[in-house]
Amino acid sequence: MLSTFLVLAETSGDVTDAGKALGIALGMGLGSLGAGIGIGIVFGSMIQSVARQPELRSELQGIMWLGFALTEAVVFYGLVGGFLGIVLV
Repeated sequence: MLSTFLVLAETSGDVTDAGKALGIALGMGLGSLGAGIGIGIVFGSMIQSVARQPELRSELQGIMWLGFALTEAVVFYGLVGGFLGIVLV
């Protein structure tokens, strides 16, 4: 047991780098997955709303683009958080 601990202590640089890579990969992957689902919901709701009331298309389109931009911002937060994790850890 002690020898395993010493081996991990000696290779802490490699383990730290692997943890950083895994952290940014999971952060970006899950952030992108959530944003993709959110964008699908935003555009699906827009299609349904315009199909029900076509005269409100111009008003709904601005709200749709705002929802798209806010949902897409999640990916950038994950990217920035991942890079900060790499730099600061």
